[in-house]
Amino acid sequence: MSHRLYHVPLSPFCRKVRLVMAEKRLEVELVEERYWDQEPDFLRRNPAGKVPVLRMNGVMMAESQPICEYLEEKHPEPPLLPRDPEGRYEVRRICAWFDDKFHHEVTANLLYERVNKKVMGQGYPESRNVKAGAKAIKYHLDYMAWLLDQRRWLAGDAMTMADFAAAAHLSSLDYISDVDWNRSENVKDWYAKIKSRPAFRGLLADQVPGFPPPPHYADLDF
Repeated sequence: MSHRLYHVPLSPFCRKVRLVMAEKRLEVELVEERYWDQEPDFLRRNPAGKVPVLRMNGVMMAESQPICEYLEEKHPEPPLLPRDPEGRYEVRRICAWFDDKFHHEVTANLLYERVNKKVMGQGYPESRNVKAGAKAIKYHLDYMAWLLDQRRWLAGDAMTMADFAAAAHLSSLDYISDVDWNRSENVKDWYAKIKSRPAFRGLLADQVPGFPPPPHYADLDF
Protein backbone atom coordinates (compact mmCIF):
# COMPACT_ATOMS: atom_id res chain seq x y z
CA MET A 1 0.00 0.00 0.00
CA SER A 2 1.40 3.38 -0.96
CA HIS A 3 -0.62 5.42 1.56
CA ARG A 4 0.52 5.63 5.19
CA LEU A 5 -0.84 7.97 7.87
CA TYR A 6 1.20 8.70 10.98
CA HIS A 7 -1.43 9.53 13.54
CA VAL A 8 -2.73 9.50 17.11
CA PRO A 9 -6.15 7.84 17.51
CA LEU A 10 -7.90 10.65 19.40
CA SER A 11 -6.27 13.54 17.54
CA PRO A 12 -9.12 15.44 15.83
CA PHE A 13 -6.73 16.58 13.10
CA CYS A 14 -5.78 12.99 12.30
CA ARG A 15 -9.42 11.95 12.49
CA LYS A 16 -10.40 14.59 9.94
CA VAL A 17 -7.89 13.17 7.46
CA ARG A 18 -9.04 9.61 8.20
CA LEU A 19 -12.67 10.56 7.57
CA VAL A 20 -11.89 12.26 4.27
CA MET A 21 -9.81 9.28 3.10
CA ALA A 22 -12.47 6.79 4.16
CA GLU A 23 -15.25 8.77 2.48
CA LYS A 24 -13.21 8.74 -0.73
CA ARG A 25 -12.52 5.01 -0.24
CA LEU A 26 -8.77 5.44 -0.11
CA GLU A 27 -7.07 2.64 1.77
CA VAL A 28 -4.40 3.78 4.19
CA GLU A 29 -2.05 2.11 6.61
CA LEU A 30 -2.36 3.69 10.05
CA VAL A 31 0.84 4.04 12.09
CA GLU A 32 0.51 5.36 15.65
CA GLU A 33 3.14 7.99 16.32
CA ARG A 34 4.35 9.16 19.74
CA TYR A 35 5.05 12.58 18.29
CA TRP A 36 5.78 14.04 21.74
CA ASP A 37 8.97 11.93 21.90
CA GLN A 38 10.30 13.99 18.95
CA GLU A 39 12.18 11.03 17.47
CA PRO A 40 14.64 11.97 14.70
CA ASP A 41 12.88 9.71 12.16
CA PHE A 42 9.56 11.45 12.78
CA LEU A 43 11.10 14.92 12.68
CA ARG A 44 12.54 14.06 9.28
CA ARG A 45 8.99 13.29 8.14
CA ASN A 46 7.66 16.54 9.61
CA PRO A 47 10.10 19.05 11.14
CA ALA A 48 7.12 20.71 12.90
CA GLY A 49 6.88 17.56 15.05
CA LYS A 50 3.10 17.23 14.70
CA VAL A 51 0.61 14.71 13.44
CA PRO A 52 -0.99 13.95 11.06
CA VAL A 53 1.66 13.16 8.49
CA LEU A 54 0.50 11.43 5.31
CA ARG A 55 2.87 9.59 3.03
CA MET A 56 1.13 9.26 -0.31
CA ASN A 57 2.88 7.88 -3.38
CA GLY A 58 6.26 8.64 -1.83
CA VAL A 59 5.40 12.25 -0.92
CA MET A 60 5.25 13.37 2.74
CA MET A 61 2.49 15.81 3.65
CA ALA A 62 1.69 17.55 6.93
CA GLU A 63 -1.09 19.79 8.34
CA SER A 64 -4.62 18.39 8.22
CA GLN A 65 -6.39 21.06 6.15
CA PRO A 66 -3.86 21.16 3.30
CA ILE A 67 -3.83 17.35 3.30
CA CYS A 68 -7.63 17.22 3.06
CA GLU A 69 -7.72 19.76 0.25
CA TYR A 70 -4.99 17.88 -1.59
CA LEU A 71 -7.08 14.69 -1.31
CA GLU A 72 -10.09 16.61 -2.63
CA GLU A 73 -8.16 17.83 -5.66
CA LYS A 74 -6.54 14.45 -6.30
CA HIS A 75 -9.70 12.42 -5.73
CA PRO A 76 -12.67 14.72 -6.39
CA GLU A 77 -15.35 12.03 -5.96
CA PRO A 78 -17.36 12.14 -3.83
CA PRO A 79 -16.98 15.92 -3.55
CA LEU A 80 -16.37 17.39 -0.10
CA LEU A 81 -15.97 21.00 -1.27
CA PRO A 82 -18.70 22.88 -3.19
CA ARG A 83 -18.02 24.09 -6.73
CA ASP A 84 -18.86 27.76 -6.10
CA PRO A 85 -16.33 30.09 -4.43
CA GLU A 86 -18.83 31.24 -1.77
CA GLY A 87 -19.61 27.65 -0.79
CA ARG A 88 -15.90 26.74 -0.65
CA TYR A 89 -15.25 29.79 1.49
CA GLU A 90 -17.94 28.74 3.98
CA VAL A 91 -16.54 25.21 4.25
CA ARG A 92 -13.06 26.57 4.88
CA ARG A 93 -14.36 29.07 7.41
CA ILE A 94 -16.06 26.35 9.45
CA CYS A 95 -13.03 24.05 9.20
CA ALA A 96 -10.92 26.91 10.56
CA TRP A 97 -13.50 27.55 13.31
CA PHE A 98 -13.14 24.01 14.64
CA ASP A 99 -9.41 23.57 14.06
CA ASP A 100 -8.60 26.93 15.66
CA LYS A 101 -11.29 28.39 17.94
CA PHE A 102 -12.99 25.15 19.01
CA HIS A 103 -9.65 23.40 19.38
CA HIS A 104 -8.14 26.05 21.64
CA GLU A 105 -11.28 26.72 23.70
CA VAL A 106 -12.61 23.16 24.01
CA THR A 107 -10.48 20.26 22.74
CA ALA A 108 -7.23 21.46 24.30
CA ASN A 109 -8.97 22.11 27.63
CA LEU A 110 -10.83 18.80 27.81
CA LEU A 111 -9.21 16.06 25.73
CA TYR A 112 -5.65 17.27 26.10
CA GLU A 113 -6.00 17.80 29.84
CA ARG A 114 -7.82 14.54 30.56
CA VAL A 115 -6.01 12.20 28.15
CA ASN A 116 -2.90 13.66 26.52
CA LYS A 117 -1.25 14.74 29.76
CA LYS A 118 -1.51 11.23 31.17
CA VAL A 119 -0.38 9.53 27.97
CA MET A 120 2.60 11.90 27.66
CA GLY A 121 3.49 11.64 31.34
CA GLN A 122 2.94 15.36 31.92
CA GLY A 123 1.02 15.16 35.18
CA TYR A 124 -2.59 15.69 36.12
CA PRO A 125 -5.38 17.72 34.50
CA GLU A 126 -5.55 21.40 35.40
CA SER A 127 -9.07 21.77 36.82
CA ARG A 128 -9.29 25.42 35.76
CA ASN A 129 -8.74 24.43 32.12
CA VAL A 130 -11.24 21.57 32.31
CA LYS A 131 -13.89 23.93 33.70
CA ALA A 132 -13.17 26.45 30.94
CA GLY A 133 -13.54 23.75 28.28
CA ALA A 134 -16.79 22.44 29.78
CA LYS A 135 -18.20 25.97 29.72
CA ALA A 136 -16.97 26.80 26.20
CA ILE A 137 -18.38 23.68 24.55
CA LYS A 138 -21.92 24.85 25.38
CA TYR A 139 -21.38 28.00 23.32
CA HIS A 140 -20.05 25.98 20.39
CA LEU A 141 -22.89 23.46 20.49
CA ASP A 142 -25.35 26.37 20.48
CA TYR A 143 -23.60 27.88 17.47
CA MET A 144 -23.81 24.55 15.64
CA ALA A 145 -27.51 24.35 16.51
CA TRP A 146 -28.01 27.84 15.07
CA LEU A 147 -26.29 26.85 11.83
CA LEU A 148 -28.29 23.64 11.57
CA ASP A 149 -31.54 25.56 12.05
CA GLN A 150 -30.87 27.11 8.64
CA ARG A 151 -29.06 24.29 6.79
CA ARG A 152 -29.13 20.54 6.39
CA TRP A 153 -25.38 20.34 7.10
CA LEU A 154 -22.97 22.76 8.79
CA ALA A 155 -21.85 24.59 5.65
CA GLY A 156 -24.95 24.19 3.48
CA ASP A 157 -27.32 21.62 2.03
CA ALA A 158 -24.64 19.00 1.26
CA MET A 159 -22.23 17.21 3.56
CA THR A 160 -18.72 18.64 3.25
CA MET A 161 -15.29 18.66 4.78
CA ALA A 162 -16.67 21.12 7.36
CA ASP A 163 -18.86 18.39 8.82
CA PHE A 164 -15.87 16.06 9.07
CA ALA A 165 -13.81 18.76 10.80
CA ALA A 166 -16.54 19.25 13.42
CA ALA A 167 -17.21 15.52 13.79
CA ALA A 168 -13.50 14.83 14.25
CA HIS A 169 -13.37 17.11 17.30
CA LEU A 170 -16.71 16.03 18.75
CA SER A 171 -16.01 12.31 18.30
CA SER A 172 -12.72 12.69 20.20
CA LEU A 173 -14.56 14.42 23.03
CA ASP A 174 -17.40 11.90 22.91
CA TYR A 175 -14.82 9.17 23.53
CA ILE A 176 -14.33 10.70 27.00
CA SER A 177 -18.03 11.57 27.49
CA ASP A 178 -17.53 15.32 27.25
CA VAL A 179 -20.39 16.13 24.86
CA ASP A 180 -23.91 16.84 26.13
CA TRP A 181 -25.94 15.47 23.24
CA ASN A 182 -29.18 16.47 24.95
CA ARG A 183 -28.36 20.16 24.63
CA SER A 184 -29.54 20.33 21.00
CA GLU A 185 -31.72 17.90 19.08
CA ASN A 186 -30.42 19.40 15.83
CA VAL A 187 -26.79 18.73 16.71
CA LYS A 188 -27.55 15.22 17.96
CA ASP A 189 -29.43 14.39 14.74
CA TRP A 190 -26.56 15.79 12.67
CA TYR A 191 -24.03 13.69 14.58
CA ALA A 192 -26.21 10.57 14.28
CA LYS A 193 -26.29 11.04 10.50
CA ILE A 194 -22.55 11.46 10.15
CA LYS A 195 -21.73 8.80 12.75
CA SER A 196 -23.70 6.20 10.78
CA ARG A 197 -21.65 6.69 7.61
CA PRO A 198 -19.28 3.85 6.63
CA ALA A 199 -16.39 6.35 6.80
CA PHE A 200 -16.91 6.60 10.57
CA ARG A 201 -16.46 2.89 11.35
CA GLY A 202 -12.71 3.10 11.83
CA LEU A 203 -13.05 5.89 14.39
CA LEU A 204 -15.70 4.00 16.34
CA ALA A 205 -13.35 1.01 16.61
CA ASP A 206 -10.53 3.04 18.19
CA GLN A 207 -9.31 1.95 21.62
CA VAL A 208 -6.88 3.95 23.74
CA PRO A 209 -5.13 1.89 26.47
CA GLY A 210 -6.19 3.08 29.91
CA PHE A 211 -9.15 5.00 28.51
CA PRO A 212 -12.05 2.70 27.61
CA PRO A 213 -14.79 4.49 25.64
CA PRO A 214 -18.28 4.85 27.14
CA PRO A 215 -20.95 2.36 25.97
CA HIS A 216 -22.70 4.97 23.81
CA TYR A 217 -19.54 5.89 21.88
CA ALA A 218 -19.93 3.28 19.13
CA ASP A 219 -23.74 3.06 19.44
CA LEU A 220 -25.45 4.46 16.35
CA ASP A 221 -28.67 4.88 18.36
CA PHE A 222 -27.00 6.79 21.19
